[in-house]
Formats: sequence, structure tokens, C-alpha cells
Amino acid sequence: MNNITISNLDDDIKSRLKKRAEKHGRSLEEEAREILRMALIENHEQPLNLANMIEQRFANLGEFELPEIPREPIRTVSTFEE
Repeated sequence: MNNITISNLDDDIKSRLKKRAEKHGRSLEEEAREILRMALIENHEQPLNLANMIEQRFANLGEFELPEIPREPIRTVSTFEE
């Protein structure tokens, strides 16, 4: 397997990567590998799915229900015929 070196990594990014690795019980290197693997697999194998992207974006907020939006009856379409 080949090695890769990432130079000039921002301190904030490194800190976030460290926290994420700790959260998942991985080393810094394992976490970076997983992020790269997931990014490349997701972009290659799965078509863009907006619903899944929204679900993943808000998954860490926990369970909650949105209120039901009252709807009006469907109106008839005007034809403008004489």
C-alpha cells in the first residue's frame, strides 16, 4: 500500500479530524482513510439523492417531527376559452 503526506493542513481541520476520529474510535490515519473512501465511493457508486443528503445533514440532531402543513383544496385550472 502507498503512503500519502498532506502538507499545510489547517490546524482547525486537523483538530476536527482528531475529534471525529475519537468519536468513531479510530486513529487519525484511519479516520482520514475512511473519509476519503466514503467520499470517493459515494460520488462514484451512488446517484445524487437530495432526500438522502438532507437526512444525512440533519441526522445528528436526533428525532423530531415537523408539524403538518394545512393544505388548500386543488383549484381548477382556468382554460381561458370562449
